Amino acid sequence: MLQKVVIVDDEAPARQLLREYLSDHPELVVVGEANNGVDAVRRITELRPEIIFLDVQMPGLSGLEVLAQLEEVPLVIFSTAYDQYALKAFELHAVDYLLKPLTRQRFIMAVDRLYSRLDRPQEGVRTLTQEVADQQAGAFPSKILVTKGSRLIAIQTKDIVHIRAEGDYSMLITPHGQHLSQYGIGQLEQKLSPRHFMRIHRSTIINLDAIAEIFKAGHTYDVRLHNGDTVKVSRSYAGKVKDMIF
Repeated sequence: MLQKVVIVDDEAPARQLLREYLSDHPELVVVGEANNGVDAVRRITELRPEIIFLDVQMPGLSGLEVLAQLEEVPLVIFSTAYDQYALKAFELHAVDYLLKPLTRQRFIMAVDRLYSRLDRPQEGVRTLTQEVADQQAGAFPSKILVTKGSRLIAIQTKDIVHIRAEGDYSMLITPHGQHLSQYGIGQLEQKLSPRHFMRIHRSTIINLDAIAEIFKAGHTYDVRLHNGDTVKVSRSYAGKVKDMIF
């Protein structure tokens, strides 16, 4: 049975070497490549491969941050020049971890492990999806991808001042402009660290580090943020804000 493969590496020679080694395995079909983390998310989402060969350190998003952005995570073989990530890779149930420079013999061992995993139900894929977000630095993604025209761009979560629901989508407000996210506000609430972000209304999340002032407004509160925006706290969330006031 043919299995679709996407290769993700910021070095063209590394991608070419993986293609060469994969050519010995006609059942593993390379359907796409990416040379950075942002493009990797787009390609993997579009092509839906069963397997990805993924570099760890790349421009834009790291390999681990790429996985955190995916709704469904394929089987993963990491490849990198840095061996300090090996333990993390196996904690995340990766198929294998290839240390550069790659050798054909070591690649064959990784493919053997891959075949063993393909022969079983894809145990670990759901675990990988869950754990990769939990084991990120700070346990939550440091960046969120948003669409801008035909491109995906990475927004640092620390730069988000507040988030406003826009139907099934969300608008991320930053000091540099507004960006529409494909995620609903409930999904973003789950993705973002509760240490830094708080839901204050069914249609609003604020960055706690962006609070300039909180003032009473009847039975609830208004919050003024560092960018000058003022957002209202709904009654159902007023208790959470009150707990912040000493």
